[in-house]
Amino acid sequence: MAIRLGLGLPQNRQYDLGKDVPDVARAAEDIGYDSLWVYERALFPEPATQGLYGIEGLPWPESYRHVADPLVTLTLAAAATERVRLGSSVLVAPLHVPFQLAKALASLDAASGGRVIAGFGTGWSLDEYAASGIRPIKERGRVLDEVIDVCRAVWGPDPVRHHGRITEIDSAAVGPKPARPIPILLAASTRKARERLVEHADGWLPTGMGVEQLADQWAALQDLAAERGRQQPIQTVLRANARYSAKAHEGTDRRPFHGSTDQIVEDLLAHAQIGLEEIMVDLQSSVRDAQELKDVAAKVYEKARAAGV
Repeated sequence: MAIRLGLGLPQNRQYDLGKDVPDVARAAEDIGYDSLWVYERALFPEPATQGLYGIEGLPWPESYRHVADPLVTLTLAAAATERVRLGSSVLVAPLHVPFQLAKALASLDAASGGRVIAGFGTGWSLDEYAASGIRPIKERGRVLDEVIDVCRAVWGPDPVRHHGRITEIDSAAVGPKPARPIPILLAASTRKARERLVEHADGWLPTGMGVEQLADQWAALQDLAAERGRQQPIQTVLRANARYSAKAHEGTDRRPFHGSTDQIVEDLLAHAQIGLEEIMVDLQSSVRDAQELKDVAAKVYEKARAAGV
């Protein structure tokens, strides 16, 4: 069975949110993509108070200056499509009120006929936490734990009850309910994050940083799941942050998923061998507009399927 392929939706400055998101979503479904994805970036600090991912001296990408809200973007895509699944890779869960996030995702799943994938991460930006974090950034792991617990409670049968540090629900009916149990996938690279995933989540959202590194992380996660006696399979969706160029990248310094459509497909094929279920390709930051995004997405999909991905 071929690996599933997903596409990142247009959220950045060069796109018209109301027009381009439905247009690209419909086109991706027609091309054959299995899923559509969003990410979250709340703000772009000026001047930067920390580097990208908290790494000193690493600049933030210019595309982060303007990123549309992930749930609004997914809602636009849901209304324009019928089949594709709708996921976040990732939504920075501790920036959201747990109850409101759970209810919004349940409503979107009900409206879309059971197509939502809730992909959560803890984030890393001090400025985003200062602006909208429910708790300080040092508590982000505990907040994510509560978000997961609140989601499970709100999405489950009534009466809903939850007693936590942030959310207090004595006994209440909460609707609408999701059309089916919404899978929760986590971005998890540290040991502690992997433990949270194995114990409390349905799947994993890694980022494509190279075949060997990814294979090692996947093996470590599987080993931990076996060690903890997990019976449920771990769902997997790899995020491929692609940088498309019309000409092939020459030289030995090419990063994964950077270059021509042939080179992107070459990397898709290599990463597909690891045994993951799905790869989502985000091309939006390296193309001029929605038309080029649709054109490149079609070429990548067709060449990937022809190559056996």
